[in-house]
Amino acid sequence: MVGYWNNPEATSEVLRDGWLHTGDMGLIDADGFLVVLGRFKSLLIGSDGEKYSPEGIEESIVDCSAYIDQCILYNNQSAYTSALIVPNVANIKRSLAENNLSIDTIGGQDAALRLINDALNEYKKGGKYDGLFPERWLPAAVAIVPEGFTEENHLLNSTMKVVRGKVIEYFAEEMKHLYSPEAKNIFNDKNRKALQQIMQR
Repeated sequence: MVGYWNNPEATSEVLRDGWLHTGDMGLIDADGFLVVLGRFKSLLIGSDGEKYSPEGIEESIVDCSAYIDQCILYNNQSAYTSALIVPNVANIKRSLAENNLSIDTIGGQDAALRLINDALNEYKKGGKYDGLFPERWLPAAVAIVPEGFTEENHLLNSTMKVVRGKVIEYFAEEMKHLYSPEAKNIFNDKNRKALQQIMQR
């Protein structure tokens, strides 16, 4: 690559001293393989200034739970990490049907939220994935969002990667709520309403 077409500024950012700076973080393992750990632009910052990559945590949560379709973690020097969660509608509907519950009732909404909460708790002390990630990096508050991240709403790019900044901006109201006392309990009215909304689409 010799540079971006008619974009010398972008070219100078990525081409330096003969190297292509992709923005990825990585390491060479003991066998000489390159392991990609995440993106520098995606780093989260805890209240103590510690930086960490959320991508491995997000991927693990989605891969290991039948009830979570998409997940974005957030922390910008806040007291705790929070998460925006897109539920897996089909699997939650199936579970509710098996238990004769409706998403239109508080009991059904709470049962659905419990499935999501239980999946996240698997990463905490005593859970199946305890110790996989530092607990302070795991979400202490969760917002269920009323729609998924898609190309149509411009929250996924053409390579089907989540555009983190756009997601945070798009769900600004949910982000603000995440740092309120009510949000620390996943069983809140805002989550019930969002869950009902996405399940009825």
